[in-house]
Amino acid sequence: MIKRTLPVIATAFIGAACARPSQGPAGVGPAPAVQRDSSFTTITTVTTVTSSGPSAADVAQQGSTGAAVSSPKSTRAGDAARLSAHDVTRRAADVFGDSAVVRADSVDDAADAPTWDIDVRPYETTDRVEHYVRLFSTTAKEHIAERLERGTKYEAMIRTKLREGGLPEDMYYLALVESGFDPNAYSRAAAVGMWQFMTSTARDMGLRVDWWVDERRDPIRSTSAAVRFIKDLKEQFGSLYLAAAAYNGGPGRIARGLTRYADDFEGTTGDDLFFALADKDYLRNETREYVPQLIAAALIAKEPDRYGIQITPQPPFTYDSVRVGPGTPLAAIGRAANATVSQMQELNPQILRGMTPPRDSSIIRIPAGTADSFAVAFAALPASARTGLVTVESKKGQTLSSIAEKNDVSAHQLALFNPHLKKLKSGRLVPGQRVLVPTPAVASAAASVPDPSIERYGSTNSKSVTTHIVKSGETLGGIAKKYHTTTAAIMKANGLKRALILPGQSIVVKGTRSAKKPTVAAAKKSGKQAAKGKKKRQS
Repeated sequence: MIKRTLPVIATAFIGAACARPSQGPAGVGPAPAVQRDSSFTTITTVTTVTSSGPSAADVAQQGSTGAAVSSPKSTRAGDAARLSAHDVTRRAADVFGDSAVVRADSVDDAADAPTWDIDVRPYETTDRVEHYVRLFSTTAKEHIAERLERGTKYEAMIRTKLREGGLPEDMYYLALVESGFDPNAYSRAAAVGMWQFMTSTARDMGLRVDWWVDERRDPIRSTSAAVRFIKDLKEQFGSLYLAAAAYNGGPGRIARGLTRYADDFEGTTGDDLFFALADKDYLRNETREYVPQLIAAALIAKEPDRYGIQITPQPPFTYDSVRVGPGTPLAAIGRAANATVSQMQELNPQILRGMTPPRDSSIIRIPAGTADSFAVAFAALPASARTGLVTVESKKGQTLSSIAEKNDVSAHQLALFNPHLKKLKSGRLVPGQRVLVPTPAVASAAASVPDPSIERYGSTNSKSVTTHIVKSGETLGGIAKKYHTTTAAIMKANGLKRALILPGQSIVVKGTRSAKKPTVAAAKKSGKQAAKGKKKRQS
């Protein structure tokens, strides 16, 4: 999205910080302002579900044959052969004018039949759609059911935002393909959240992504961003399915493909263009399979009983909102709202460190119906409960472990709040450094994730991995040459779908930086020595 790519419900179910360190200890903020949410107070409850076991993506990847998608034009006969009895009867009435032919039971069947606001029926007999319908209703049935059930928490909210954004509501199923409706989903390419945004794209879409807050995990904010992004792509390509493919694989690749095969596609329009492009050996496998998965998911989800899938709807995503001051622990907010820390984390998955950012007041979600009594209950808490951080100065001989033990937190938790602390070779801290020390309540509520501004998480070798800040005029090719690596390697390391970088962008580079270019004098001296050596060898 230009995003990223998540092996979601297959490789297949794939998609697709301005660190703000604390300046001094976090103080006790003013009494929070109670604010009723005006848009979805009656619609939804943010609940984060962590699934266990193999994902449907893994199952689908194993089951996928990778065969090319059949052209919709070659399946029109198959579509006709699959017309229901009701369709035939209705068509006969249209042709012959015999309204008596349309029986009452046929009308009842038509009223009960599912409908879609995206083009599903014209493509349901293509090879890849049929493949995923079989897969999702057999091998991956339990995983699809689990994800559809989880989605019921957010369905009303997502459909409302899609409708208000001028998009078909059934694009709702794109989130099932992307993440299985998991707000905390994380891909190997470092795409995050229900809609699987990469850091750079998320920021381009107005989401906050830094050390303290990652709005890619916020179901409400990320859905709004996804709707805007998909709408932009649809306007660019004139096709919903091409927009979906661009959401997964990047608009640049889709645009280049349409240009490359423009003569072949003459006369082909709309969503047929995606299937025509998918027939070419051009799209990445995950992008080629992406739209067939979306269609298959929509087919199954509208008729789960037909495929033997049982869905138990979850309570909708409902909440009230309050504004609290900087550095306020989620635990304190929960106490005032009569909610557990776990409930607060589920309602606010975008809050990464167990507390609101040290510099900013924040709007936080609390359980629906608790806003009226919140302000009084919060003000009654002791000041110590409303304080998230204290700042200490490291002394000679101290280590993270010794400071952590003294403050009743673990060394790992302390390191999480102090990623840039310098250490001596002995492992001790450099004396005089400011160390942010979270309270035990904050430390236990903090998510164990690194800085979201780094596109690829996980351990790295500091000797071979560098974070490069893009300068004006630089290209990926030039950066790759500088670090003795390749453009493809940099794109893979950062989850980039196209070789487009912007000044100020941070990218991870695995390689060794080139030595500085020699001065003119040094180059001349080296050239003379080389010529002298060559002459000596010849003699």
